[in-house]
Amino acid sequence: MEMTVECQKRPEGSKTKALRRSGEIPANLYGHKGTESISLVINAKTVERLLKKASVNNTLIDLKINDIPWQGQTLLREVQAHPATGKPFHLSFFAVAGHGTMTVEVPLHFIGNAIGVKEEGGMLDTVITEMQLNCLPENIPDAINIDVTNLKVGDSLHVNEIQLPQGVTLVAESSELVVSVLPPQGSGTTGDDAEGEQQASSPTV
Repeated sequence: MEMTVECQKRPEGSKTKALRRSGEIPANLYGHKGTESISLVINAKTVERLLKKASVNNTLIDLKINDIPWQGQTLLREVQAHPATGKPFHLSFFAVAGHGTMTVEVPLHFIGNAIGVKEEGGMLDTVITEMQLNCLPENIPDAINIDVTNLKVGDSLHVNEIQLPQGVTLVAESSELVVSVLPPQGSGTTGDDAEGEQQASSPTV
């Protein structure tokens, strides 16, 4: 997913509280020129629209700074939100041009209806919902789809078993559990065990 966001350079000497009262959200751009950063402001309504579609470390954003001028592809690296209201009060962007492969966080989408759930009464247990991957900016996937259709009770998938798109690799090889199908609740004993317990508890005639 790619988006375009327009912003302006933050006026020197401006106060962040005053900017927010006037409907502007402070932001910073990093990575466009070595360690140099640019202080920016973005209209609060633009930020609201952006955050409905963009994800941190996942969505490519074409950032356009009208009064420098500068335009280029960036990743949204951080969103700081007010602890009480939850409203964003600062954003950080990272320019991706010339930086080669980069680490991104990609959500996992579980598709299909597992056999172990549909036919065996088990429960699908999703342990993680995103993965850290290495790829070029143009190869960032919106999500990784994981088909759980063939999973039976007791089956599981681990990070290193997930099929990734071409040009995308794991940050580090991992045997971390991703998803499994748990037995039905209350099925701690087998049918034979249950029968044995019933016989043991029956009175002798």
